[in-house]
Amino acid sequence: MIDLQKISVAYGRNFVLQDLSVAFERGRVTSIVGRNGCGKSTLVKTMAGILSPAEGVIKLDGVSIEALGRNKRAQRIAYLAQARSEPDLTVGELVLHGRYPYLSPLGRYTQTDREIANAAMAEMGIEALAERPLSSLSGGMRQKAYIAMALAQDTDYILLDEPATYLDISNQLELMQILRRLADKGKGIVTVTHDLPMAFGFSDAIAVLDKGEIALCDTPEAVSGSKLLESVFGVSLTLLAPSGQYGYHF
Repeated sequence: MIDLQKISVAYGRNFVLQDLSVAFERGRVTSIVGRNGCGKSTLVKTMAGILSPAEGVIKLDGVSIEALGRNKRAQRIAYLAQARSEPDLTVGELVLHGRYPYLSPLGRYTQTDREIANAAMAEMGIEALAERPLSSLSGGMRQKAYIAMALAQDTDYILLDEPATYLDISNQLELMQILRRLADKGKGIVTVTHDLPMAFGFSDAIAVLDKGEIALCDTPEAVSGSKLLESVFGVSLTLLAPSGQYGYHF
């Protein structure tokens, strides 16, 4: 479990998150939703250890993440940012980079590292693309390569900031199905998203971030049944029977 206890995060004197407490478990997909600029990206960066809270503690299975050190933390938590540069690498080279936290003192990848990277590409169905330049791929295939890199990192938790950005609807659905499958295999998946129906359709829990705090973290049914979405977004969500999908109600 990643357990955030009364954390506050600031940029200079401007506090973005204040006295925030929430926990994320393995084997679940949790979607973080909220208005633009409310601190969603700041929250996942802090969970990943990229940002340090001004106040509060973040514990990973009962141990402070600061006590783990950079490499140990990277062996437990993978983080994929929304905005990324496009490195001049092949797909195979990118995925192998996920093994970086496990490099030997000589800085060389082992045969085991390569086998794990190959297995991650197979899991994502992109093993045939191993020699392709990353720049030659479509947005959906490129996103699969980055998720394969996170899988090769072999962590308990994967944090994704707006992973469906720039993907068409079919690739968005496939991505969410992949994340759902990973959670069912025991990974803790935490994703920042602005797509409410997609989040509510695939997640085990929805964390609503508002005014620097988690206003509610509960099942999709409990969150959609509350009045919180109306106050935060000005919309409500309705489960559309018999499709089982969520739709907006303005």
